[in-house]
Amino acid sequence: MSKENIHVVPRDGRWAVVRERAERDSSHHDTQADAIDAARETAQREGVELFIHRPDGRIRDRDTHGHDPYPPRG
Repeated sequence: MSKENIHVVPRDGRWAVVRERAERDSSHHDTQADAIDAARETAQREGVELFIHRPDGRIRDRDTHGHDPYPPRG
């Protein structure tokens, strides 16, 4: 089974952590920062991508955890 990416999305005035293709949210948080912290911890542990959405639903940021096929050049 492939690992599913994680999204932080607005949900009913709060913020939810959601795994792709999941039927239910993983967790709910009062602030986006709390949701990001929870999601980032899981994404790092599982080596998946984290997508952070704006209040309007558009993606504002993404973080790659685990193997990055296009790492930054320094």
